[in-house]
Amino acid sequence: MPCARRDRLPLLLLLGALLAADLRFHLWPQVRRRLAPPEPRCACGRAPHPAPQPGPGPGAGSKLRRLLAHPLYRAPEPGPSEPLLGGRDTLRYYRRKVARWNRRHKLYRQELNLTSPAALLQLKMEASWLQFHLGINRYGLYSRSSPAINQLLRDMQHFSMISADYSQDEKALLGACDCTQIVKPSGVHLKLVLRFQDFGKAMFKPMRQKREEETPEDLFYFVDLQRHNAEIAAFHLDRILDFRRVPPTVGRLVNVTKEILEVTKNEILQSVFFVSPASNVCFFAKCPYMCKTEYAVCGNPHLLEGSLSAFLPSLNLAPRLSIPNPWIRSYSFAGKEEWEVNPLYCNTVKEIYPYSSGSRLLNIIDMAVFDFLTGNMDRHHYEMFTKFGDDGFLLHLDNARGFGRHSHDELSILAPLAQCCVIKRTTLLRLQLLALPEYQLSDVMRESLLQDRLAPVLAEPHLLALDRRLQLILQAVRTCIDAHGEGSVVVNDTQTWERPTAESTARTR
Repeated sequence: MPCARRDRLPLLLLLGALLAADLRFHLWPQVRRRLAPPEPRCACGRAPHPAPQPGPGPGAGSKLRRLLAHPLYRAPEPGPSEPLLGGRDTLRYYRRKVARWNRRHKLYRQELNLTSPAALLQLKMEASWLQFHLGINRYGLYSRSSPAINQLLRDMQHFSMISADYSQDEKALLGACDCTQIVKPSGVHLKLVLRFQDFGKAMFKPMRQKREEETPEDLFYFVDLQRHNAEIAAFHLDRILDFRRVPPTVGRLVNVTKEILEVTKNEILQSVFFVSPASNVCFFAKCPYMCKTEYAVCGNPHLLEGSLSAFLPSLNLAPRLSIPNPWIRSYSFAGKEEWEVNPLYCNTVKEIYPYSSGSRLLNIIDMAVFDFLTGNMDRHHYEMFTKFGDDGFLLHLDNARGFGRHSHDELSILAPLAQCCVIKRTTLLRLQLLALPEYQLSDVMRESLLQDRLAPVLAEPHLLALDRRLQLILQAVRTCIDAHGEGSVVVNDTQTWERPTAESTARTR
């Protein structure tokens, strides 16, 4: 043992010497090279890449902010802004609905023998959903400067749910279908109505397709899956185009157990929840749409991604018309509509009320431009508020079948523009503006979508497809102008808008 202790000291000295040598001759030179400033490169060789410069401050380089500050987005409306709702009648109506909700909720708790006191809901004038309803006017669902919209988006992202239920159209069809006869279960969307703690409501559409997936080429448009992210992206695109005809829509991770199953009073909805073999909580529509558990949507294990679209005012307050689209598609595996085989079809449409005068046909063209950019072929009907008459704006609802194929541009969606060869001057000016490098539609869309909690909402190829489709729209307008002249094609719908500079416009040609 004493001999072993004497041998330990030389061994430790040897190890220390080796470590010192490694530090001195190997590690230290590397540290010095990293800390030393870079040596100047030879000027005769390839020039080095410039060092990256610090970016601009917050908002300074924002294309979206510059776009919304452009005179095209600051011009006044062409006429008086007539509100959709009367404030006094609206408040009286919603107060009655809140009181009815409190009574029914009290009875429901009594039936379940729940003795703990439940807080009564109260209608608050400052609620963002109520301000959204009161802000709807003749020219859009919201004004450009409305603070209620951004607040509404935040509230839909964070407020807790107090109830979940099927939508009214689904309730009307419950039990009316034979589940054994369902031949296209993927063609419809499982959707729910969720109510928030402030009594606001939103339509929830769950994720059914991943962002990077494309719709198969062989799939018909009327059996295509509906996409929650398409609803979100459609709202942002609609706002960028300054149409303001899509209800505010936001993405959210919903806990299907706590925020749907535990708050719903609908026994049918409660009955379609189950736990998958992977221990995820799932649910499906019992009828009319998807009748089997293999068509269910599942959380992970409880959280499910989806879109929330703010409800429009009740039909009792603001009646709406649902009108067939003149360019409706054939919803069958064979056969074509007249517009698909007759290039002069628009001449027939122009002779029919209400397309024979006013702005209805121009609003159809706006809708076609919007749908072409999103790739939505499923615009069989459109809705509009009856209060604003024949010249009211069209509501761009149900956009979940957009953004399915980024590699394909469905030119038939542009048939109203190509066949009628008319377009609003204001619409054309914004399209030309968004084609300029200073703004670039894909860039402002990307920036706008980053504000959503589910970002990235769209895969990059879908964003790039927007620029390509925008050029196709402008090409269609140029073809019309070459054939009929600018005076016949571009309808001057207002006198107060500023045209982009000639140099900027030339860059889109």
